[in-house]
Amino acid sequence: GGAAADVLLTDSATPTQRTREHMAIGGNSNELACVYAALILHDDGLEISSDNIALILKAAKIEVEPYWPTLFAKLCKGKNVGDMLSAVGSAPAGGGGGGGGRAA
Repeated sequence: GGAAADVLLTDSATPTQRTREHMAIGGNSNELACVYAALILHDDGLEISSDNIALILKAAKIEVEPYWPTLFAKLCKGKNVGDMLSAVGSAPAGGGGGGGGRAA
């Protein structure tokens, strides 16, 4: 399992895919590729737009379903990515909310 298993490298690609020299990513890896692209854009202080996400993915030779960059850009629109990243690092760990004391 894992993301590495979802990546189709050019060595195991069809002849047409090898000719285009790209990586095809399937399943939830489409989302992961867009997350990484958005993080790169945020880090560089650039707008997280569908065009910019698509440009990064193209430069990395990663193919995703065509709707993913647009969907992800709409998800990020109006959000402060820096705040979201900070919230991930500061989220409390542990079990869910508990009841009061012990049962007798």
